[in-house]
Amino acid sequence: MRRAVTPLLAVTVAMVLADSAVVTLALPDILLNLDATVGQVAWVLIAYNLVLGLAAVPAALVLERTQPRLLAAVGIAAFAGASAWCAVAGSIEVLVIARCVQALGGALALVGCLEQLVTERGERRGVATWVTAGVVGTAAGPVAGGLLTQAISWQAIFVVQVPFALLAVPAALASSDRPARPTDRHCPAVRANVTLALMSAALTAALFLLVLLLVEGWGRSPATAAVTVSVVAVAAVAAPVLVRPFRPPATVEVGVGCFLVAGGLAGLALLPSSDLAWTVAPQVLVGLGLGLTVDRLTSQAMDLRLPRARHAGWTIGARHLGVVVGLAVLTPVFTSDLQDAQAPAEQAVTALVIDAPLPADDRIAVAKALGDALVDQRGQVPDLAPAFARLDVDASDRPALARLERDLDDQLERAANRAFRDSFLIGAAIALAALLTVVLSRRRRTS
Repeated sequence: MRRAVTPLLAVTVAMVLADSAVVTLALPDILLNLDATVGQVAWVLIAYNLVLGLAAVPAALVLERTQPRLLAAVGIAAFAGASAWCAVAGSIEVLVIARCVQALGGALALVGCLEQLVTERGERRGVATWVTAGVVGTAAGPVAGGLLTQAISWQAIFVVQVPFALLAVPAALASSDRPARPTDRHCPAVRANVTLALMSAALTAALFLLVLLLVEGWGRSPATAAVTVSVVAVAAVAAPVLVRPFRPPATVEVGVGCFLVAGGLAGLALLPSSDLAWTVAPQVLVGLGLGLTVDRLTSQAMDLRLPRARHAGWTIGARHLGVVVGLAVLTPVFTSDLQDAQAPAEQAVTALVIDAPLPADDRIAVAKALGDALVDQRGQVPDLAPAFARLDVDASDRPALARLERDLDDQLERAANRAFRDSFLIGAAIALAALLTVVLSRRRRTS
């Protein structure tokens, strides 16, 4: 068990932080299965990040009055139980409540695991393990969630977490007690935490909006979307390795990372088509920026600051409240833009149907079927495939009907790109705001 302590604690940290975005690709299925509204489903994400962000510092204060192994074990057990509760939730209200409990357990687990990893591996290696596990979990969350949703169901996202968490409980209890509490107290690293919060808000555009564009806008399956966004995770893991030979100053590394994220989001805003290949380069930029900023900023905010767990709580709070702010800012924008894109899309659909080389009766039938589909799916990018599948036309007219369907799909995908454009650009602007905090801080130190 002793050898398994560090890996199991690291996996726990990765799971807790992955859960901030793990359900992103499952939201459409949750929307249908639990008969919820778009606003209610958004709270599946918001509630977890909000509670985790608010509970992190209080959890650190509790840690100062108890043993890390006990706190971590209680937190992990609560996280496991709440994950199981999420899996069996029969309504959206119950799911949101279970997510809140899951976040509370996660907050306790994160600060407890940090102290245990430091005890097991020493100050720098323990903190580095904790930070790296968090970055990997954050980047890989949407990928894992999408694959599980496609292969099994959205409930599987929560089911698979339970056995890992249950294994981590005895590992937490088997860890050594921490050494005597330090008496030193340091002020929070305000600049690093502000930059971290802004970067988390900006990265929400990539980790949340991109998967929505792929699934809801372009009609790709959750598995396809998961494989596509894995580019971000791979680039994030590769970034520290690629930059290590150059040994840049920390502020330069963070500044470059902020700029890369801004460039990647701007690239996603200007996609020329719905070909998945066009998303690769922007995702590489976002992933590299993620890998250069989040772990470095977290390390800066915690570097030799005591009490260690309290400063970790500040970084967790900054990161996840930044996600909440990102969701709060971006969700109304792209929702409004989707509604604004509805009328031009309907006009384009009408024009293409009128110009289609089909008999008049078939054009009328197509127009009626598509009109019903547009009304039923108002407020979102419509899926016209079921409407075409129900049409009964002569065999000689099927090639023209298939061509019309392709043309309409292309038109709707371009409309989806336009609807998400402003949100991606806002995310890029937030990343540039994060860059500004780095530049101003560097100038202040230089002067």
